[in-house]
Amino acid sequence: MNQQQFENFTASSLYCDKCKTAMPVRERLLYERTSPASLCGTALSCNFGMRIVFLGTGEIGLPTLDALLNSEHELVGVVTQPDKPVGREQRIEPTPIKRAIAKTAIPILQPARIKDQSSIEEIRALKADVIVVMAYGQILPSDVLKIPRITCLNLHASLLPRWRGAAPIQAAIAAGDRETGITVMYMNEGLDTGDILLQRRIEIRPKETGGSLHDRLAQIAPEALLESLRLLAAGEAARIPQDNTQATYAPKLKREHGQINWSESAEAIERKIRAFNPWPGAFMKLNDQNLKIFSGSAVGLNGNAGQILRSENDLVIAAGKGAVSLREVQLEGKRRMSAAEFLRGHAATFRGAP
Repeated sequence: MNQQQFENFTASSLYCDKCKTAMPVRERLLYERTSPASLCGTALSCNFGMRIVFLGTGEIGLPTLDALLNSEHELVGVVTQPDKPVGREQRIEPTPIKRAIAKTAIPILQPARIKDQSSIEEIRALKADVIVVMAYGQILPSDVLKIPRITCLNLHASLLPRWRGAAPIQAAIAAGDRETGITVMYMNEGLDTGDILLQRRIEIRPKETGGSLHDRLAQIAPEALLESLRLLAAGEAARIPQDNTQATYAPKLKREHGQINWSESAEAIERKIRAFNPWPGAFMKLNDQNLKIFSGSAVGLNGNAGQILRSENDLVIAAGKGAVSLREVQLEGKRRMSAAEFLRGHAATFRGAP
């Protein structure tokens, strides 16, 4: 929050749902420092809510959206991506965020391009104090960043400046990081380059997958946001510039990025299998078909990269260093199964292999 935004905020009023009282922010901050109780005679921490607009699309934002719905803050609008075709049948489906609030009266905006002037004006009309962004899927133009009275906050699924970009969860696991977390940052026009308000850290577990880490990060995000909003309201929010010399990047993943490169080490391949489960999915080529790999382990065998070392009771493939024993696989068009079950049904494919 810059000086002008802070002055605008402290000159405004907040409304307490508990005591049905409006109080200027500047007066409230002074009152909390000098009085043991609120104006209504209740506890000091009367719930003064802000007007929030939430921008999100993916499932990772659902717990945070739910927390806002059940907080003292007023969710005045939600912006999410347009409905799109999904699955083999290409059925048009709403985003998880839209589905979560479909039965409420909260306005839902779904601009194809948030940069369009009409989209900007629709968001401006919501008169937000704070815009909260989590896994929205479009880059916000400067005209949107200037809309809220206080600031735009982004909840990013990494410990910035490490893993800026679209795929920080997969990147952290694939790199062998021991911890990650949620960063609440003030948004600017750069790619995840804004100043940090606060961070919450969690350990990456030894068998963590992209899916399990996604879900764990989703659960710690609500507390991080609500604490950030509390600090903003109290005028106590930190603003810590990122160290750009420590920045790393996690670009958007496509399905083809999941193909295993057997010249890498077995440890790196095993991490990639976990990181890319469920998206984009690790796979290898087998007779011009994709064999999707859900889990595996590094083993102490050696051979030429890509060489099948075992194929009787388990499927072991040599890597650049060591080898990988596949555990769960799925051949294109078939169901998911153990590697042993797959081998029993495809003995001819591996005939002649060790």
